[in-house]
Amino acid sequence: MSEYQEIQYVVDGPVATITMNRPDQLNALTDLTQAEVRHALDQSETNSNVIGTVLTGAGRGFCAGVDMNALGSMSDAGERTTANFEHLQAQPGNPDGDPNYHGSPTYFLGLRKPLIAAINGAAAGLGFSYATFCDMRFMDRNAKLVTSFGPRGLIAEHGTSWMLPRIVGPANALDMYWSSRRIDGEEAFRMGYANRLCESGTCCSEAQQFLRDIANTSAPASIMMMKRQVYKHLNRELGEAMTESSRWMDESLARDDFKEGVASFVERRAPNFSKLEN
Repeated sequence: MSEYQEIQYVVDGPVATITMNRPDQLNALTDLTQAEVRHALDQSETNSNVIGTVLTGAGRGFCAGVDMNALGSMSDAGERTTANFEHLQAQPGNPDGDPNYHGSPTYFLGLRKPLIAAINGAAAGLGFSYATFCDMRFMDRNAKLVTSFGPRGLIAEHGTSWMLPRIVGPANALDMYWSSRRIDGEEAFRMGYANRLCESGTCCSEAQQFLRDIANTSAPASIMMMKRQVYKHLNRELGEAMTESSRWMDESLARDDFKEGVASFVERRAPNFSKLEN
């Protein structure tokens, strides 16, 4: 599918970029936007030329959360309301069928390939959750984070109560939840939420360059397996994680990528690793 209504999806060499494209609404998420993001991520997963995806927003915002018209409908109904877009049905990533990765945006963690948030402006509510479940966050210095759950009479939603403390620690997470204050790029970088602090207007290009760099230096299968290790081992005992990593290491030693990695080092040339197939 080449055309979407509420996002833009562009593939440039090894890098795919998803741009939430409702700038007049600060890219507030509708059911359609969310379905299109999921569908586009599936396109990245199945394109063997793509090493990873950047998620960003059009205009001056990253994502202002759920569209207020949708929130109003939920309030009137007293429950969640969802639409069904048959033409956008997709189940990206999660080749193991891990039940932890079935929700949204927790399915981001089950993607085989890196997903980087380029936070170019305000990220609030579900938009903040989207950024939180990306693998890395490149954030413009003047961009702002707002959890916004408490002022809406809500709790920490969308799995962020599990993810955010693992990124910034429990005290910083509670500060962000309780105060719902605006946190700029510099503070987000200091507390460890933002992995890269970028000058205004550069976070997307810097995230794209990061993916191009690792495409030139690292085996796609290795990148996939390291992401898998990190998230699966977060809640496991050290011994269990070591046992599983040792088994996966034996498997990696038998792959052609290992032979190519050693040969390219000895021959002082760029490696030519195998692409990640479906």
